[in-house]
Amino acid sequence: MSIICASFDAKSAEGKTVYFIPIENTIEKGLVHFIKRSIQEAEKEKADVIVFELNTPGGALEAAIEIGKMIMDTDIKTIAYVNKHAISAGAYIALRADQIYYHPGGTIGSAAVIDSNGNAAEVKVQSFWKAEMRNAAELHGRDPMFAEAMVDSSLDMPEYGAEKGELLTLTAKQAMEVGYGEGIAKSRAELLKSIGMEGAKIQETEETFAEKIARFVTNMYTIPILLTISGLGFVLELYTPGFGIPGFIGLLALFLFFFGHFIAGLAGLETVVLFVLGVLLIIAELFVPGGIIGAIGFLSVLLSLFLAADHIGHMAVSLFIAGSISIFTIFIMSKVIGKRMKWFKKIILNDSISTEKGYVSNQNRTDLIGKTGVTVTALRPAGTVMTDGEERLDVVTEGTYIEKGKKVKIVKVEGSRIVVRAINENE
Repeated sequence: MSIICASFDAKSAEGKTVYFIPIENTIEKGLVHFIKRSIQEAEKEKADVIVFELNTPGGALEAAIEIGKMIMDTDIKTIAYVNKHAISAGAYIALRADQIYYHPGGTIGSAAVIDSNGNAAEVKVQSFWKAEMRNAAELHGRDPMFAEAMVDSSLDMPEYGAEKGELLTLTAKQAMEVGYGEGIAKSRAELLKSIGMEGAKIQETEETFAEKIARFVTNMYTIPILLTISGLGFVLELYTPGFGIPGFIGLLALFLFFFGHFIAGLAGLETVVLFVLGVLLIIAELFVPGGIIGAIGFLSVLLSLFLAADHIGHMAVSLFIAGSISIFTIFIMSKVIGKRMKWFKKIILNDSISTEKGYVSNQNRTDLIGKTGVTVTALRPAGTVMTDGEERLDVVTEGTYIEKGKKVKIVKVEGSRIVVRAINENE
């Protein structure tokens, strides 16, 4: 797309339309849906110019590439207004526009690729990104050397504050010097005047509530937090009678995850169905023995999460974090606090059998205490006694030997254990 120079007066801009589309904060997959919708609206309204207002620290490489492609594919003239920062992925998006204008305090550059752990990406990814940045610059007649220096710290540009080992970041003035901009504008009014659109109809696009949720949920730092909240909610629910607040919070976190990814176009209806099916199978496992149904349900839930993920590696890390915290919580609840999962109460007998609770293994003959009898056998110390009521009993002495035919008295009864003591002839 060729650069269109501004040479129109205010009168010539009457009846024309300028669309302002904000690109703010972190660039993630959720932003892609918003940019796509906004460009489609501008095309439907037959806008003359689209202005992308950039103030971003960067974000996901894949999202930036998709946005850059959409900017290149539209037939409408595109302008990147750096107000105030176009860093990393933001720099790439700016370079994809037909023209670049800057706020006096605007900056562009520092576009190195880093992984989810904050470390430099592998060599092949760095090489790919360098080529993308170089291509973006060349398509609009800009010197690709400066785009490369934004990615490659081995290039030495001390005159622009980027000595060897540092990434290039250009100020608005420096960007103009190296041909990476068409002008500097303090405000929208100055920008419109600079591009010959003073007096044009202004249209602004805003993110819907759903799109804001999608942007928040698809952020690489938000995903592990949501999964951890969900895991903790369900773990705590296992220790709570009925279905309470922890379970509701866990479900809400998962709902936000899938809703955001659905809006962002990362999760289809089949992914949501797979997740719901997995949850139902896990619940069914609580009532159906065997373990196979529960295992299938668990795998279904995991598969649905990975299908909804923008980056499999990041999802694996997020699940590991959430799983580790959940397991640690179970340990604390069970071993430290001493609570037992409510689901176990349905399958494990927890009541102990004791006399205090009314359980007896044998009939307790306390009515025998004080009665007398005669030993039928010698007590060594166990033997047999015939009571005065002619009831034959198995008894035991207090430890002494008692001969056959001796008179004894029952002094203690403990369940089936009847204790007797010899009676002196004088008693």
